[in-house]
Amino acid sequence: MSSNQFLLLSLLFTLISSVISQSIIRFPSDRKIQADDDPLYCDSWRVSVETNNAGSWSVIPSGCVNFVKEYMKGSHYLSDSKVVACESLAFAKSLNITGDGKDAWVFDVDETLLSNLPYYEDHGFGSEIFDEGSFDDWVDLAKAPALPASLNLYKELKNLGFTLFVLTGRSEYQRNATSKNLLFSGYSDWEKLILRGPSDQGVPATVYKSQKRKQLVDDGYRIRGNSGDQWSDLLGFAVAKRSFKLPNPMYYIA
Repeated sequence: MSSNQFLLLSLLFTLISSVISQSIIRFPSDRKIQADDDPLYCDSWRVSVETNNAGSWSVIPSGCVNFVKEYMKGSHYLSDSKVVACESLAFAKSLNITGDGKDAWVFDVDETLLSNLPYYEDHGFGSEIFDEGSFDDWVDLAKAPALPASLNLYKELKNLGFTLFVLTGRSEYQRNATSKNLLFSGYSDWEKLILRGPSDQGVPATVYKSQKRKQLVDDGYRIRGNSGDQWSDLLGFAVAKRSFKLPNPMYYIA
């Protein structure tokens, strides 16, 4: 190989390497980036959260606070929630409801039937470590608004003849406040509101909710659908025929 050929090949290799390196998307190695300068990353991170690829996490990336705020307070969150509700209803209408009262649909409460956005507006939209005490104070107020798409779905399912169960990770001492909040927000006629009792404290959410669904199955119910904002609402055993994940980039419950 002549020196000119070698030089030409070297230049070609350098050019190809430069093009390849520029086309590779380099994501940060951790969640501490100042992603206010990188909304594309924050949106990709949100997708990773919703698809459960992000795994367990305690706070949102520090640089994504504004992104999550704009997502939750804008039309995007409401639109995503509405799409989930529409797909849920389409599935429900495709089923043959027997009329024996045993066709069940299970709903979570927080960020599923009720929105705690007013609380999280005061707590960094998920950028702060969860504080159980302050959240309990918020629950006691019973002022969480209904998520509009979920309220519509709830009413439609009731009209279709489904028996509705509300299964929440809230504790039994919050029953009165939770019932009051649900009723004031437009929900009614649920078959049963299931909360954590003393023996359920400390049980991982996936296990706890699976156990409660199993009890429904043992009682003869056919769980046709399940709606929740956490994967722990939907996975495990005694799962629904179809489960529907609502968006929530503010917190993760294992």
